[in-house]
Amino acid sequence: MEKNHDIVLFDGVCNLCNSAILFIIKRDKKDRFRFTSLDSYIGKVLLSRHNIDPSKIDSIVLISGDSAFAKADAALNIAKHLNHLWPLLYAFKIIPSFISNKIYDFIARNRYKWFGKKESCMIPTPNLTSKFL
Repeated sequence: MEKNHDIVLFDGVCNLCNSAILFIIKRDKKDRFRFTSLDSYIGKVLLSRHNIDPSKIDSIVLISGDSAFAKADAALNIAKHLNHLWPLLYAFKIIPSFISNKIYDFIARNRYKWFGKKESCMIPTPNLTSKFL
């Protein structure tokens, strides 16, 4: 497993999630992040290692060192490390998790209806292969 990178676990068949991963890659100028789907072997190992029940998480998890972040907390911690003005979103950490996660859960619950779903996980292009575990 990657020791020098944060790992983003995502729903590999979700169009919104795949777009978010491409968004992160484009703005990850320091090459901080690596990616794998929640359903992959590595994803399952990481969820287990951090005592995260995969039946309760279906969209995004960030593994950073020994810490794991899920839902809105994961998204805000990812934004903190992107280039340009995206780190300013981290200011939303002042919103209590029970509120920000309600908003996140609403979007996650409707993501397939609004953005669609793929038949299988995204296959990275050759120039992006090194970003995926």
